[in-house]
Parts: sequence; structure tokens; C-alpha cells
Amino acid sequence: MFKIASWNVNSLKVRLPHVLDWLATAQPDVLALQETKSLDENFPHEEIIQAGYTVSFCGQKTYNGVAIISKNQASVIANSLADYDDPQRRVLAAEIDDIIVLNLYVPNGSEVGSEKYQYKLEWFSYLHPFVSDLLANNKKMIILGDFNIAPADADVHDPAEWAGNVLVSDAERAEFQKLLDAGFYDSYRLFEQAPENFSWWDYRAAGFRRNRGLRIDHILISEALKNKCVGAYIDKDPRKLERPSDHTPVIAEFKF
Repeated sequence: MFKIASWNVNSLKVRLPHVLDWLATAQPDVLALQETKSLDENFPHEEIIQAGYTVSFCGQKTYNGVAIISKNQASVIANSLADYDDPQRRVLAAEIDDIIVLNLYVPNGSEVGSEKYQYKLEWFSYLHPFVSDLLANNKKMIILGDFNIAPADADVHDPAEWAGNVLVSDAERAEFQKLLDAGFYDSYRLFEQAPENFSWWDYRAAGFRRNRGLRIDHILISEALKNKCVGAYIDKDPRKLERPSDHTPVIAEFKF
């Protein structure tokens, strides 16, 4: 069994004990992290190595930051989108066991029509050719991370309340659909799932307790991996911990 997971930890410094405990219990082969919020020189790589994993990372102070933790060594391919001059650390691509793993922390977008929203759409315009080039070189590919997009109303606790807002706007959902049209599948939707199952809940207004969430963390898999995927699910337990991230891990499992 090959298990891969994604988790926006919203500060690895704060959430490192949660990550180490989850690695010990869940035993993923690969864990992609987002919002590590750590300069590379401060990244806790020794603690992760002591847990029996290798790690590659690309970070910046206070904001953003991505990392790939894996049992087998990852060969880093890229830590930015090709031909895009962007100081924000949101991308890490690596090859692990002949699979291309692309870890993304997609821009939030702030609010529809804002400069940050335009940046999000522009960012996607560089992501799509980057993905196409990677897939052309290796048909076994997984794109995972915090996409900051709930792709359908079923991924939103109250579609009417969220209508027209960032994370669910038509333009953002169209960018997500372009990835599917390029030959990828939402692993979670390959299987029957319980309704109102989410991966993010706002800290405010008792969002988690009231299950006012969104499914914005995803694991997309290429055609070559579709028939190998045997399960996909969301682990809500880390969201129940003291001082949790506002996100929780999402997981996909494969048999080769």
C-alpha cells in the first residue's frame, strides 16, 4: 500500500508535535505540507529525520512555505513555477518512487475582484503549462495541497451563504476544472463519500464544532494512477487537538 497525504499545518513551528504524532500513527509514505511559515535555515528537518523520514522544503518567513516529507528519498524537480517571477514560496515538485509529486499552496485570493484575487488567477495561468510539462515527462503524477478552491457546492457547508465569494467563484472553479480536463482526477470523488465532509473550518464562530467547513484540500491523480487508487478520505482527528491547524489531513491510498 502506498499512502500519500496533504496537510496545511498553518505554522510548522506551532504544529510540529501534531505532525510528528500523525506521522507515527498514520504512517504515510508521503506527506505534503503547506503554510510551514519557516525559513529554510529554521526548518525542523532533524526532528523529521529522527521520525524515520526524509524531507525537502522551500520556505519563507511568516508566510507560505511548502515541504514534502517521505519515507523514500525525494528528488526535487522545482520549487517555483516556470517563467513566473514570484517571491512567494508555494510550489515544490519532486520525484518519489517514479511518481511526480507536485505540492501546491494555491493563493487564497482574499476577495473576488481584489488584487490578490487577480494574482490567484494569474498564478494559475502559469501553473497549467507547468503541469502539462511535468505530465509529458512522467504519466504517473499527483498534484496535492491546499488549493483554496471548493470545486462544487457539495464541498461547501452552505452554498447559498458562500455564493459569489472567494474560494467558490466561477473563475476559481474553472481553474480547478482545467486541471481535471488536463487528465487528472479528484481522488476523493472516485469513491462514495459521506455528505458534508470538509478539510477546513474557520477558527471563528465555532466553525469546526458546527461543521461549517469547506473541502479545499485535494489530491489529484493522473490517468495512469486512477485504477491504482483504492481509497481517499479526510482525517478529522487532528482538527480536534489543542491549538490545531484550521485544516486537517486529506489522504489517498494506492495498490501497485
